[in-house]
Amino acid sequence: MSGQSTLVPGELSPTRTVPGNIRRPEYVGRPAPTPYTGPERQSPETIEAMRAAGRIAARAMAAAAEAIAPGVTTDELDRIAHAYMVDHGAYPSTLGYRGFPKSLCTSVNEVICHGIPDSTVLRDGDIINLDVTAYIGGVHGDTNATYLVGDVDKESRLLVERTRESLNRAIKAVRPGRQINVIGRVIESYAKRFGYGVVRDFTGHGINTSFHSGLIIPHYDSPNATTVIEPGMTFTIEPMLTLGTHTYDMWDDGWTVVTKDRRRTAQFEHTLVVTDSGAEILTLP
Repeated sequence: MSGQSTLVPGELSPTRTVPGNIRRPEYVGRPAPTPYTGPERQSPETIEAMRAAGRIAARAMAAAAEAIAPGVTTDELDRIAHAYMVDHGAYPSTLGYRGFPKSLCTSVNEVICHGIPDSTVLRDGDIINLDVTAYIGGVHGDTNATYLVGDVDKESRLLVERTRESLNRAIKAVRPGRQINVIGRVIESYAKRFGYGVVRDFTGHGINTSFHSGLIIPHYDSPNATTVIEPGMTFTIEPMLTLGTHTYDMWDDGWTVVTKDRRRTAQFEHTLVVTDSGAEILTLP
């Protein structure tokens, strides 16, 4: 495992601007979003709009990922993703969501999720998760992936590869008529083969016109996740696996979640729509 020191918060750059002609989600400028009360199954029109939003999110993430290298700041990755989204008429969903100050999340090494882009400089051997959500056409598309920075140790590379595979296996398990907990069962059983922790308190979620609809998608086998999967449902699967414990600490910023033992963690995410025979990924570039 890498012997690099643990992270500390960096300095934030000024808030990036979004052109006034780009439609904002309703929560921008408010403390919290309005609770979603609509259906989890979406119309063909909403799904098509989500496909477009998901494509922009995936391409924005890919654009930022091209710049990942030792010496690059996480703020620079935010700048690139922000520019891509606004240049394509989309609003960065995280910007202003419950006060989040940036246009994507950058979670490095021991950061499980929700890392805030800042002056932190990437180092050779780091791993970094980029989490990008785009809002356009009245809907959101949400995706993330973990990337290697330079020459990364074998233990971390395997963690990243296996976390990606856990997502792939979970997507294949989605079928109408099954309960939501089949998703977490598949992820947890795979992770246990390698002794990885599976984060429990941060989950996948329903998504549509709402960033988070209220539907919860656990990544472990939860006896409470008994909602039956139906065609037309839209949600994310985003497993977070750790080299050690799944328990965590929260930084004083109220967002950055780090493993309690400060060992590394990886995550991958797609937004999906349930079809008659399985699931379609909506966040493909």
